Amino acid sequence: MCLAVPAQVISLAGQEAEVDFGGVRRRISVVLTPEVRVGDYVLIHTGFAINVLDEEEARETLKLFQELDEFSETPQKGP
Repeated sequence: MCLAVPAQVISLAGQEAEVDFGGVRRRISVVLTPEVRVGDYVLIHTGFAINVLDEEEARETLKLFQELDEFSETPQKGP
């Protein structure tokens, strides 16, 4: 199974960008998304931006990831 996650572009330098994943910053390649601009949200897979996302879609996806994280931290009752 493959997983791609949304992140916001903080800065650009050639074919690389610094992105923010909810407070965690990483450098990624934007060679596949030459149209990307600072402030855009991109979908990241294996260190590459593979798509530029609509801001609303990116925020909704990030909200779902946060809810999953909160759910996994909540102790679950057994049978």
